[in-house]
Amino acid sequence: MYSIIFPLFFISSVNSLYNFPEDVIILSPSNFDKLVLDDNGIWLIEFYAPWCNHCKDLVETWKKVAKSLRGIIKVGALDVEKHTDFGQKYDIRDFPTITIFGLKKKPITYTGARTLQGFVQEALRVLAKNVEKRIERIEGKQKISDVIELTDNNFDSHVLKSNDLWLVEFYAPWCGHCKNLQPEWEKAAKLLKGKVKLGALDCTVNTMKSHEYSISGYPTIKIFPLGDKTNKFPEIYQGPRKVDEIVTFALNLLQDQQPPPEIKELTQESILEECTEKMLCVISVLPHILDCQSSCRNDYIAILKIMGNTFRRNNWGWIWLEAGSQLELEETLGVGGFGYPTLVALNKSKMKYILMKGSFSTNGIKEFLRELSAGKVVSTFSLENGIPKVKEIIGWNGEDGELSVIEEDFDVDVNNNFESEEGKDEL
Repeated sequence: MYSIIFPLFFISSVNSLYNFPEDVIILSPSNFDKLVLDDNGIWLIEFYAPWCNHCKDLVETWKKVAKSLRGIIKVGALDVEKHTDFGQKYDIRDFPTITIFGLKKKPITYTGARTLQGFVQEALRVLAKNVEKRIERIEGKQKISDVIELTDNNFDSHVLKSNDLWLVEFYAPWCGHCKNLQPEWEKAAKLLKGKVKLGALDCTVNTMKSHEYSISGYPTIKIFPLGDKTNKFPEIYQGPRKVDEIVTFALNLLQDQQPPPEIKELTQESILEECTEKMLCVISVLPHILDCQSSCRNDYIAILKIMGNTFRRNNWGWIWLEAGSQLELEETLGVGGFGYPTLVALNKSKMKYILMKGSFSTNGIKEFLRELSAGKVVSTFSLENGIPKVKEIIGWNGEDGELSVIEEDFDVDVNNNFESEEGKDEL
């Protein structure tokens, strides 16, 4: 029996760097699925070519790795020159290529130090992570991360095609700085949930995106801005890597990238409700169109747009109405019948409002709102009877106003004598 098996194995091992019996398990397409893919354990595998000098130099170290991890983690080797199709299947382009199987469906490419200590430490780290996940599953306490796992396949759909602000960490599992960042990144993602999205991409597995974004060091954090990201190459985040600094940076960036608020005309109740749901609702009452035609009104609205953009980080609501269009609201806010244009800041949560006393100009409004932001304005009024309902009206069409002519039912004769329906008395 041995005399038959030995020659067969000897023939298959010609020119191989590893021979039987050794702790390094010789792999081939015929045994790979059964030994590796169907195994629940961790495998450390070297893809090599017999002629490769780096592979030859690695042989003794790889044997020591296998001995050190015997009974803990399996260590294998596969001759890619002999099994070229198999090398193509796993995209093996360089020799030797070290991969770790078992933790994820896709193998992890090892890019750390090619030393006994480096290989063993990384293998044990992956094993510990695998055991931790098993414990979480067994206890039903599997941690749900708010960091979104990104890959070559889902990156475009998740990041580039979204309108959200993204911070993406490009990392390598073996990287010490990446390991230090991980808990901070997790906490930041939890605090920023619903506002800014945080993602992470393993560059050792997802080499296409790593190459596309020229990742040369780990971790690298890249910023993908709000809105359309087409033809916008992301900037690199270079700030501190602690949770507080990451969160503060992301929120400030979110506010800076927010589009300026829309300055809406108050034509129905829902517009007022939307405005008052903000921390502050800035209400401007502009002169009637007959007192201030389209050019004049557009100048005032332009000032409001500038102010909305200046204070966009405050997340305020902005509306305007024509004098006389919402008399009950004007009376409640103390601006009815005079002093147009004017501006009022309303805080629904406190049921208070503040009248601007300065000029309705860029400088006047800016000074008023700056003092308001700093809490320096103390002259406030209470909305004792609440906010009145708004009546629905037709909005301004953007044109000049025209004075309506009241027509009487009179006939006019050729002699300019007016005749009423009740008689033909001459006037």
